[in-house]
Amino acid sequence: MQNNNVTMIQSMTGFGKSTTELSNKKISVEIKSLNSKQLDLNTRIPSIYREKEMQIRNTLMQAIERGKVDFLIFIENIDKNISSQINQGAVENYYDQIKSIAENLNLSLPSDPFSVILRLPETIKTEFSEVDDSEWESVYKTIEEALKQFTDFRIQEGEMLEKLFIQKIGNIGNLLKEIEIYEPERVEKVRNKMQEGLSKIDIGSYDQNRFEQEMIFYIERLDINEEKNRLANHLKYFGETLNNEKSQGRKLGFIVQEIGREVNTMGSKSNHAEMQKLVVQMKDELEQIKEQILNVL
Repeated sequence: MQNNNVTMIQSMTGFGKSTTELSNKKISVEIKSLNSKQLDLNTRIPSIYREKEMQIRNTLMQAIERGKVDFLIFIENIDKNISSQINQGAVENYYDQIKSIAENLNLSLPSDPFSVILRLPETIKTEFSEVDDSEWESVYKTIEEALKQFTDFRIQEGEMLEKLFIQKIGNIGNLLKEIEIYEPERVEKVRNKMQEGLSKIDIGSYDQNRFEQEMIFYIERLDINEEKNRLANHLKYFGETLNNEKSQGRKLGFIVQEIGREVNTMGSKSNHAEMQKLVVQMKDELEQIKEQILNVL
């Protein structure tokens, strides 16, 4: 189901990180995501790069498409000549919150609350100069590198998902072939059971032709050939979609729903113990696909 060893699906779970050092600071970029029906993008961008936020968001939206995504840029000062100041307002605000929570929960304040507070965001203000074009070019390249690692991670996760789907869809296909073995036996059992039941009822003579007509009508209601054909087509279509040049998680999810519909109908019509066991096994394979299909981009 693969083309030239290229993975066709991607996972929505991803992680990428890249770092660059400038003359006075080290920039780290992290991107991580979990599955989500839509793109839920949360960014944490230092104020010095805030004016570039729309450019960053557009880049991420085009590359990521879907998922609950956290994007973070960290700045570490490596120039001793750059002055840093404590943000007194932020420190006081954090202290008031910690004190209020401690009182409400009847807890003691930390022995050294300021060592805790000074590690929290925005408590230290570092005076950096304005961003010039060369600095932003370096930062943007770091974002692109983190994004590349993030995408590579998604592709690797997608490879594992694809192997699982190929295995499970193949198992369902094999179980479908096993069901066909019991078809003639099932029809004969239904016929014999109806004749046996009829023989126990004292109704005298009956119209044999009418009985045959009713028998045919009843057996037709239990016929699962259409369901088997549709299921086989859905399994094939799943494989074709899996091999598409672009990851299509939503479409695969819709196909899985159709597969489940045919499997359930076969189970309700089977009226045969061995066939019902095979249907249960199909459902088990399908549930494992459903659990993981939510992670496909």
